[in-house]
Amino acid sequence: MMMPLHPTWQDVAIRLALTVVAGAIIGFNRSVRGHAAGLRTTILVGLAAAVAMIQANILLSVGGKTSDSFGVMDLMRLPLGILTGVGFIGGGAILRRGDLVTGVTTAATLWVMTVIGLCFGGGQLGLGAAATLLAVVTIWALWWVDIRIPRERRAMLAIMSESATVAAPEINGLIAPLGYAARFRRESRGSDQRRTVWFEISWTRPERTGPPLELLALLDQHFAVASFELTPEARH
Repeated sequence: MMMPLHPTWQDVAIRLALTVVAGAIIGFNRSVRGHAAGLRTTILVGLAAAVAMIQANILLSVGGKTSDSFGVMDLMRLPLGILTGVGFIGGGAILRRGDLVTGVTTAATLWVMTVIGLCFGGGQLGLGAAATLLAVVTIWALWWVDIRIPRERRAMLAIMSESATVAAPEINGLIAPLGYAARFRRESRGSDQRRTVWFEISWTRPERTGPPLELLALLDQHFAVASFELTPEARH
């Protein structure tokens, strides 16, 4: 099915139905994991793109310019305007707070769902189905690969000391065999004259390994740990 000059209601129904199915498949994964751009959002974005493309298809038979007109009808501006508008929405979904960046995958999901809707709305059902399949593989299947990729993690460690300052080499000598590294950040002294020494702890592990409980247990045996705060990672 391509873009006939006079699409029937059956053609329109098939295009809209496939768009809803594609949006539901992609959005279901987002909803299950508690991310933004879930089931309803992806369906609505896809429908908006599909309806815009269907409308452009219906207007194909309309003359672009009459002999006494200065205006030219450019039908492709409608779907392109939809694609540009979703780009702004996706840009608004991306937030940055210091080193923390969120919403990148949400923006990309909205973007690809818009293109899928344009494909189905334009009658390119095979292309739309292939794009849906690739999007599902990327979002669902590759997520299992992503959480197994070793990545650098960081945390801020605060140690209380009543006498001598705790040095970074002392910390490193203790935690290095476990694959961790410490870097001195700052030192402060409270009203009770006790020192609080801050270190940045870094290590490389897959996301699925969870928090470094063995590190906390080891540090707690040798020092008075005041706090241990994981540095937030980029969220989707």
